[in-house]
Amino acid sequence: MSPLIQGLLTILIGVGGCVGYFWASNVVLDKVVFPAKGPNIGRNINRANAVRPWLFMLPALAALGLYLVYPVFGSFWRSLFNRSGADFIGLGNYSLLMQDGEFRTALFNNFLWVLVVPALSTFLGLLVAQLTDKLRWGNIAKSLIFMPMAISFVGASLIWKFVYAVDPEIGIINAMRDAMGFAPLDPLQVGFWNNFFLMVILVWIQTGFAMVILSAALRGIPDETVEAAIIDGASPAQIFFRIKIPQIMGTIVVVWTTITILVLKVFDIVYTMTGGNFGTQILPSYMMEYMFRDDGRATAVAFVIMIIVLPVMVWNIVQARREVR
Repeated sequence: MSPLIQGLLTILIGVGGCVGYFWASNVVLDKVVFPAKGPNIGRNINRANAVRPWLFMLPALAALGLYLVYPVFGSFWRSLFNRSGADFIGLGNYSLLMQDGEFRTALFNNFLWVLVVPALSTFLGLLVAQLTDKLRWGNIAKSLIFMPMAISFVGASLIWKFVYAVDPEIGIINAMRDAMGFAPLDPLQVGFWNNFFLMVILVWIQTGFAMVILSAALRGIPDETVEAAIIDGASPAQIFFRIKIPQIMGTIVVVWTTITILVLKVFDIVYTMTGGNFGTQILPSYMMEYMFRDDGRATAVAFVIMIIVLPVMVWNIVQARREVR
């Protein structure tokens, strides 16, 4: 069968199945379970209305349970066995992780990424949003800064490989070193600092995202508040830090935590630029490495990543709900 026909049939069956489910569930609910007739008609209608939202959410809840909840518990259970899944070893894989110096390096590098990238991306995004808000050509500047968001992580990494190239005729860093009379070096092999060179790539990408969200938040601040501060003699710096920042703090936190979640899952940049070598290993690349070894700890690493991400996700949801209120 042609892929085009398969796609059309899938859409028709999926849409038709959803429409049929919602229609049939309403009919059963209103005519069989809680019929809108008889002496209890009022109570039946109230009960049906209370149950109806759950019927509509049931397909989504089933999909989440199948593709999200079940894999979480399944991954944890799988991490308690060896690679073949034949022998139960309890927390043996986690014990191996704690004893592995490479895992500790990956964990430390991950915390570095979490500390630097969200903070720098949010700060630069807020700075750009504020500086370009009143400029005549501000929208053009914002478009240029947002453009890296359209590039894949692998594509962005390849672009920055030219920036970090050892050849002074290609790499900007080594061109500057050559102009000052220094010998060329590979920035990606400089221990510890090479992690920051990799972080620059993600900051370059995510600054545009932070800028767009925070620019919208800044424009949502009432003009009356700013005008009142100006009349009271507040300086531009005081207006920015004491008037604007407190009013968009909820949005700043949401942007910060959203980028943090992305950072905890980043893999492409490290894998493309260094492959995790030269002390740049992070948890996702470490997990990828052990997926192809005779070892069962890759699943344990995946569960560790989930545990680290979970509090940030919960915090993000809480802040988003406060922002809505």
